[in-house]
Amino acid sequence: MFKNVKNSVLIGLGIGVSVPGVLIVGVWYLMHKFAFLAKADLLLIGCIAVNAILMHYFFKQDKENVGRGIISATFLWAFVFFFYKVSK
Repeated sequence: MFKNVKNSVLIGLGIGVSVPGVLIVGVWYLMHKFAFLAKADLLLIGCIAVNAILMHYFFKQDKENVGRGIISATFLWAFVFFFYKVSK
């Protein structure tokens, strides 16, 4: 699926932002739909941790720049999660 991806940091940043973003939207919906998941912030961390799997895959495919973009996106998501927890 990702074999034809160009080796670019911006593409990695896009992948690293969009994949966890879609997962977070789903988890956010579930957290607000079911009361027992309301305080399950570990689910949000799991959505961000998906980037580690993607990063490992791209480093194995010798696409270091894509992996670097995914690492950058992971730090962005970590800051967003930190501010979410601080403001809560």
